[in-house]
Amino acid sequence: MTLEEVVGCNITEKKMENVGQALEELLVAAQRQDCLTVGVYESAKLMNVDPDSVVLCVLATDEEDEDDIALQIHFTLIQAFCCDNDINILRVSGLGRLAQVLGEPSTADSNANEPRDLHCILVTAPHVDSLKCQALKEVSSYCQESRRRNQWVPCLALQER
Repeated sequence: MTLEEVVGCNITEKKMENVGQALEELLVAAQRQDCLTVGVYESAKLMNVDPDSVVLCVLATDEEDEDDIALQIHFTLIQAFCCDNDINILRVSGLGRLAQVLGEPSTADSNANEPRDLHCILVTAPHVDSLKCQALKEVSSYCQESRRRNQWVPCLALQER
């Protein structure tokens, strides 16, 4: 391995870590501002009604979800819609970490309430653009860089903490 490859790998890992942190900050800020739509069906409904309000689509899976054909079909349709409407898409692994960030239970609670479907999360921006934070800029920049490298749906692994 050459020095350029080692340095390049370290820079890439650091960039991914920074984007992961920025995504977590963005999701928490969006949740506080009521600018988060959680769930595959809820997201599809919103994109059908008001796609211009969506600034980021997060598709989350873990290894056990890879064989879920219905989920993969939903993801394919959502990705196509996002590409057609210039909506940034980010594919993440680490549903457990995502649940932690959003303060969601990872299993059914004592009242038998099922946890929300975190497989698809939309970040929407109110028309007054109050969500134009540094975290959104960093995640959007990462998505744009990935598209320039012909990676239309960039992937990111959220790290457990």
